[in-house]
Amino acid sequence: MRKTLFTASVLAVALAAPFVQAHQAGDVIVRAGAITVDPREDSGDIYVGALNSSVAGTKATLDSNTQLGLNFAYMLTDKVGIELLAATPFSHDVGVAGMPGGFSGLNGKLGEIKHLPPTLSVVYYPLDSKAAFQPYVGAGINYTWFFDDKLSSSAESKGFNGLDMKDSWGLAFQVGADYMLTDSLMINAQVRYIDIDTTGTTSYGGAKVKVDVDVDPMIYMVGLGYKF
Repeated sequence: MRKTLFTASVLAVALAAPFVQAHQAGDVIVRAGAITVDPREDSGDIYVGALNSSVAGTKATLDSNTQLGLNFAYMLTDKVGIELLAATPFSHDVGVAGMPGGFSGLNGKLGEIKHLPPTLSVVYYPLDSKAAFQPYVGAGINYTWFFDDKLSSSAESKGFNGLDMKDSWGLAFQVGADYMLTDSLMINAQVRYIDIDTTGTTSYGGAKVKVDVDVDPMIYMVGLGYKF
């Protein structure tokens, strides 16, 4: 009996969804879900002040991280809206790779950084507003704020001191889709690319160590949305 009721409920939602009214001018949309930042970092060679040069073949590394993602959107027309991406702070391990010879012991985890990537975009929905399935594209501007940068105890024991990441401004692009379950409730999925360029600075043996990094992450989010 329970299985029959569940099946009937699912069919009712599926049948009702195509007839809902999707986004209209003046709507406010709030979305929440899991968001993953997956850096596709392209690092320059690491400059080592003790050598007074950059070391060929060296690079900085970053791992991915998943947090709670939030979207706030306002529809200017039935097809065009503005959207703000927010999230709880992301945390990434930063590493050093490729150090040769006598410096090979410096390879490995350097420390941990946190960042917030607020992104403001204009989004466009090409389909009729009566369609339950609403794909969209967007473009905008991102500001990435790095904070709470800290070295690992292992890096400090090797002679590193201090860690700083420069904040970044860059363009952002996205594709996504809403599927309306009711007039107000929706499922959402989105993929973004954000241009994030930063410079990491620390010191080793009292001399500066610096590297330029194009973080350029792909960002994936899946969640639920509610339209007011």
